[in-house]
Amino acid sequence: MSSFSVGVDLGGTNLRVAAYTQASGLLETILLPTRLSAGRHAVVEDMCQAIRKLLDDHSRRYELIGIGIGTPGPLELPAGRLHNPPNLPGWDGFELRAEIENCLDMPVTVESDANVAALAECVLGSGRTLGIDSLCMLTLGTGIGNGIILSGKIWHGAHGMGGEAGHTNIWPDGPACGCGSNGCLEMYASATAVRRIALESARSGKAPEIAALTRRTPDFTTRDLADLAENGSRDAQQIFDDVGRALGIGLGDLVNTLNLPLYVVGGGLANAWNLFSPALFKEVRHRSYVYRLTEPGSAVLNGKTSAGTRIIAAELGADSGLLGSCILPYTISEQKTAGTPDTTLR
Repeated sequence: MSSFSVGVDLGGTNLRVAAYTQASGLLETILLPTRLSAGRHAVVEDMCQAIRKLLDDHSRRYELIGIGIGTPGPLELPAGRLHNPPNLPGWDGFELRAEIENCLDMPVTVESDANVAALAECVLGSGRTLGIDSLCMLTLGTGIGNGIILSGKIWHGAHGMGGEAGHTNIWPDGPACGCGSNGCLEMYASATAVRRIALESARSGKAPEIAALTRRTPDFTTRDLADLAENGSRDAQQIFDDVGRALGIGLGDLVNTLNLPLYVVGGGLANAWNLFSPALFKEVRHRSYVYRLTEPGSAVLNGKTSAGTRIIAAELGADSGLLGSCILPYTISEQKTAGTPDTTLR
């Protein structure tokens, strides 16, 4: 009997639950709103109902290998306990893994959403395409997640909270962030930040095209703003230039610190890669001497087999977090079979 997994992508806006096989990929996906206003127990119940449905739908044909949950952090592992997650207000101290296991009466694996997105990108996306098993990924969504994969394994740090580059400081006197600091990368380069900055521009009276968009489409998305920029709005383009600059500062620090071969930018906002990447590369070249020395085509790499340091848009798009949650049980199973029962590097 072939195996299948169930993966959950818990976001601040949407909840996605899917059944998956290695041979066929995603078999079935359930999309729900994340009912944060109803409380964390209601969100867990929604999640568990969707998981039960997928188990009922597919257990006759496949054998369950495991359930993987991707959640915004900070996340304490292996306990699966959340600590003041900026994009899940009211969830501080929530024993997420224990609550889900009690609800389902079966074990689950809980991981940071950015970690599982990075795992998927490494195993199924650009890592596989380039033959690379170590990478750093930023996911630009409601917030900014960060996952680090070293030699095919998720890097957690000492307490499961490694990889929080979305809360590195870009400008010390910048807007207050939900994490308690100011001027975090998340406040300049997440989808939430782009909407906030666009609304501020509209209210300033100095960006008439953006103001018209906000009146015409009050629930405008970053895709709407990107369309405006692509149609020639200089004010909209300036927002994406600023996104690229902030990302360039953050990535420059990561390149200098980690010296990994691959840095991947994913999440919904990455669809605007062509709008913000020129400013990103300009800034990262300015901020990171390691990147200048090792970028593709640099003199330092001349004649060497290394492809250098690459910064690219993610291959898997918005499905990376969901796919990562789905492949997590398979990864754990493969590690156990190989005699290394822990997928983490601590």
